[in-house]
Amino acid sequence: MARVTVEDCVLKVPNRFDLVLVAAQRAREITAGAPLTLDRDDDKNPVVALREIADDTVPLDRLQDQLIRGMQKHVEIDEPEETIELESNLFGVTEALGVAGLAADAEEEPVEDDELAEDMLSVEDEEEGEDDLELPEGEPESFEDEAPEDEAS
Repeated sequence: MARVTVEDCVLKVPNRFDLVLVAAQRAREITAGAPLTLDRDDDKNPVVALREIADDTVPLDRLQDQLIRGMQKHVEIDEPEETIELESNLFGVTEALGVAGLAADAEEEPVEDDELAEDMLSVEDEEEGEDDLELPEGEPESFEDEAPEDEAS
């Protein structure tokens, strides 16, 4: 590789690391059979790639894009997002908004109301049952009634 070729390329690609990556990408393309934009002159593929970069016969943007795509492990494909189907009467929002076409869902509401009423009754029964519990004799009704043993003696 001639020092003159590298110095000419540094004017086009200031970062030497980027230059190496771009030139290697172009050399791989040449090896894969891409057409040359300059005469070979018995030079190897990396030298031809550097000469092409120095003479601006290959677009650097295209080489950089192909380099990035070649190194990506996960390629994002733009696919339409799936719509999430929500329950038709989520928290009664559709009724409040007056959404038409939900007559079939309206028939199911009394069943939901009955289940809710049963749940509320069972909670009320449990709360009432807690008041009726009898404590064994000699047991304090709350923790505040107990005196610590250290203070008692």
